[in-house]
Amino acid sequence: MSEAGGVHAGLAARHPEVRYLRDLLRDRATRLDGNQCVAEGPRVISAALDRGAMIEAVYIADGATRAFSNLLDRLADAGVRLELLREGVLEKIGTTRSPQPLLGLIDLPAPVAVSDLETDGCILVLCGVSDPGNFGTLLRSAEAAGAQGVISCGGGVDPWNPKVVRASAGAIFGVPLVEDGDPLEVLEMLSSRGVRALGTIARGGEAPDALNLGSGVALVLGNEAHGLPEDVSDLLDGSVTIPMAGVSESLNVGVAGSILLFESARQRAAAV
Repeated sequence: MSEAGGVHAGLAARHPEVRYLRDLLRDRATRLDGNQCVAEGPRVISAALDRGAMIEAVYIADGATRAFSNLLDRLADAGVRLELLREGVLEKIGTTRSPQPLLGLIDLPAPVAVSDLETDGCILVLCGVSDPGNFGTLLRSAEAAGAQGVISCGGGVDPWNPKVVRASAGAIFGVPLVEDGDPLEVLEMLSSRGVRALGTIARGGEAPDALNLGSGVALVLGNEAHGLPEDVSDLLDGSVTIPMAGVSESLNVGVAGSILLFESARQRAAAV
């Protein structure tokens, strides 16, 4: 695309915008200060556009304009600024071995509070989930299963870490996301609104189909290695365990959460 088509001269690695992109990809404080994140790759950028995300600019690898002309045309029509990067720039700032050919600079959505979430469905509470892939998978499943929202609390990974954004396949821009540091306050607020909090545990809980997971419920998942803290467990209204055959001790938190989210969706559909 020519400059008239919305793409300007290629930016070098030392350009201030490129340095800002590099810092956004690596540093949570920069993301918080700038209230922005980076979406890597055409699929995630397209998904963000489809979900109404505020995309300020998209940075294009040298030689990639023709391959992604349809998406770039859509972005230009939406008023997104398009910038070419000089050869080799993505390799210098990217966080993966094979950098994606497009980087999107996107404003973080307006903050969402626990009180903003609807309570007639299922809410997912992630307490200390630390793996970006798991967090992104759960965001993707929450959106697909029609969850009312996702609450991140108790530390864990930054939801706007580029690996989370990538693993969510853009769902992070479509599902309401609450960022709240104190899980005890989260559970107390949910309880005050009539929401039952059910912890997911490897053994000893009730089977998913024996519980009402369809409405007025929060599914609470803990850290991959340590599970739920004791003080959090003390505030739960119950616990759920996914039955397993064989000798497996537990499921990956992303898998377990996804199973429960879709069981919740199944129950809602059956109740109609």
